[in-house]
Amino acid sequence: MTSAIDAPNNGPLSGIVVADFSRVLAGPYCTMNLADLGATVIKVESPTGDDTRHWKPPAYRDGACYYQSVNRNKHSIVLDLADAEDLGTAKAIATRADVFIHNFKPGSIDKFGLGYEGVKELNPAIIYAHISGFGSDKGKNLPGYDVLVQGMAGLMSMNGERDGDPVRSGVSLFDLTTGMMTAIGIVAAIRHRDLTGEGQLVENNLMANAVFTMANQYQVAATTGKGPSRNGKEHPTIYPYNAFPTGDGELIVVAGNNGQFAKLTQALGIPEVASDERFDNAEKRNVNRDELRPLLEAALAKKSKTEWFGILREAGLPVSPVQSVDEGLVSAEELGLEPVWYPQDASGEQTSDFATVRNSLRMSATPTTYRKQPPLLGEDTEAVRAWLAQPTA
Repeated sequence: MTSAIDAPNNGPLSGIVVADFSRVLAGPYCTMNLADLGATVIKVESPTGDDTRHWKPPAYRDGACYYQSVNRNKHSIVLDLADAEDLGTAKAIATRADVFIHNFKPGSIDKFGLGYEGVKELNPAIIYAHISGFGSDKGKNLPGYDVLVQGMAGLMSMNGERDGDPVRSGVSLFDLTTGMMTAIGIVAAIRHRDLTGEGQLVENNLMANAVFTMANQYQVAATTGKGPSRNGKEHPTIYPYNAFPTGDGELIVVAGNNGQFAKLTQALGIPEVASDERFDNAEKRNVNRDELRPLLEAALAKKSKTEWFGILREAGLPVSPVQSVDEGLVSAEELGLEPVWYPQDASGEQTSDFATVRNSLRMSATPTTYRKQPPLLGEDTEAVRAWLAQPTA
């Protein structure tokens, strides 16, 4: 017997139940990816709700857009873990779940009997995922915020103009990539359990994930003992490979080999630059970039960003305008990527003005699905309780 909570779907994770005790970004992004793939995600929230519900404006359905972005396809139940009855419900959910995930500080959830050993005792086959800021050892008491990790891991030191200050990335990069990697770990653990019947602990943290996400830069640091410096809009070893000013905006131009550089100078009307002995190979262009830069900038200043984009793309060069996020959304639509999904009826007619950003996965047999809008706080409390009351198979 199924309910609205565990109704089957065509996703590859249909039938997998996730007890989601996470909040803010990394954990909810992880569980939304699982939900998009068909998992039933029960979002367990405190009486005040996920912090991001309140990070507004802007908002939709009285929930901040930040919250809306990572909580579709989930069922919200409100539980106060300090209340004995609610804690019993939380443990019942853990007992019925395939996956249990949280991002509380290491050890802090153990007092409720919901640490790994406690949940494993309730449910020996559980896949228990924990996301933290700096791991469960020496960094266990450090608060885990993406901006702190951007600073500690060195990402901020790489961002910004060469002579300027370090700059935070405009997106919480490590929260998102930690969520993605944790989802991969959970899916791998599900596969292992399918083969052996054995559950396991899956741990990830923002700092370790930052090192892995910045693998190419950390490889250099581990090999040479020295990390990269800030290069602003430029690549540290390839030139040109950066944004240039044009007559009315900036354009990213890439010419990583001699053939591309010859095409670029020809298109810009300065073909002689390609044979200049200061610039006739990639190493020289990198070393002599301060001499090459004004030549390219002078040529690019003669036309608009849009004009040069068309000309250089026609020449077969890697090129892109520097755009705002709303302009990027338009470009994604023009490329046929269908970046936004709206609720539809069986005939394909839009039934709501709710917009959700599509998952980037495209799967031919088991496509990602968007079955439910991000829930209001506690919206599914009674439905989850009814599901718990049903006998197990």
